[in-house]
Amino acid sequence: MNDKENTDEENGIRIDLMRESQLSGMGRTEKVRYIIDKVKSGCVVVLESGLSPDDHALLIEKTMSEIDQEDFTGVDIESYPDGSKDEDRGFLGRVLNRNESKTPSKNLTVIGPANRMETLHKDEKQISAILNPR
Repeated sequence: MNDKENTDEENGIRIDLMRESQLSGMGRTEKVRYIIDKVKSGCVVVLESGLSPDDHALLIEKTMSEIDQEDFTGVDIESYPDGSKDEDRGFLGRVLNRNESKTPSKNLTVIGPANRMETLHKDEKQISAILNPR
């Protein structure tokens, strides 16, 4: 990987499309750190498979502890709805919109810098977002 790959392009936004196998060998903390580091560098990460509820919660927790209004305003996370019927999930799962499994959802997940990514529309078939250059 050369230095140019690690920096934002003047007229574009870097998007990394990641296969499930790329993250599957990492522990929770390593996986979350990897994603945060990519997003902090201005990259938008698209995961072939979503995060488990525990990984998702850890990502939010770590992100909140690192927010700096000048350099890092946080992450925006969007996934397709899990597709399960509400009656198939427990009460807490419906309230938090989470599946109760510890395994990752099989839904495409987009994670990007909160100050550069704005979701316009999301449903079970499509996620529409605008990515703004700095």
